[in-house]
Amino acid sequence: MWQMRHPFNNQFTLISKLLNILYPSKCPLCGSEPDTFKLSPICHSCWSNIKRYTGPSCSICAMPFSSQYSKVCGQCLKKTPPFSKAIIFGLYEGALAEAINQMKFNRVKRLSKPLGRLLVSLDLPFADGIVPVPLDMKKLCERGFNQSLLMAMVISKMMRTPLLMDILLKKKVTPPQIGLSAKERLSNLKNSFRVKGDIKGLSLLLVDDVMTTGATVTECSKELMKAGAKEVNILTLARSSMM
Repeated sequence: MWQMRHPFNNQFTLISKLLNILYPSKCPLCGSEPDTFKLSPICHSCWSNIKRYTGPSCSICAMPFSSQYSKVCGQCLKKTPPFSKAIIFGLYEGALAEAINQMKFNRVKRLSKPLGRLLVSLDLPFADGIVPVPLDMKKLCERGFNQSLLMAMVISKMMRTPLLMDILLKKKVTPPQIGLSAKERLSNLKNSFRVKGDIKGLSLLLVDDVMTTGATVTECSKELMKAGAKEVNILTLARSSMM
């Protein structure tokens, strides 16, 4: 049956084509011309390959398992994290990893909106406030924005939950985490965060882009709980494993 295309869809397609003429680009995944501005430079076809991870994982930190019979990972059994639960959308690979990298390192800030919507599509627990993982001042000046804050703004608006953007601060500059072991990452971030303001009795949703060992969200959650938060749940786009 013939259906009329919505005029706004035609308008956005035309805008995408005009922008691609003025600023030529190719999808970093397949090399085709981006066809939707809000997802550019990733094309709609590659974006549709972003799928939620539904395989077995740790019920606390969301670390993926190879066996569906495991419930809690060894790390969480050894030491219970200060957060209640980590909720992830997918694994740090393929189109999802590329979208995160485009937003984070290539400064394609518009991707924060569709990526934020991916997180809102999950079954999320109640929260009194949304808290983005902060950057230190040096990193913030270098990048020009905090990708976790951009996504948290989308989540806050769609969930109609207060955005607590100045509650958690990173008070010192730390070396990059890349190449460090899980123990070294925790040591690297020790005493890096502080809480500013009253959060006593609040249930909080801590937002980050990628979770590898969990060192960052662990240190953030520890400070939030010390400041009197009732509970902290983690919400992140992707879970990455250390290679």
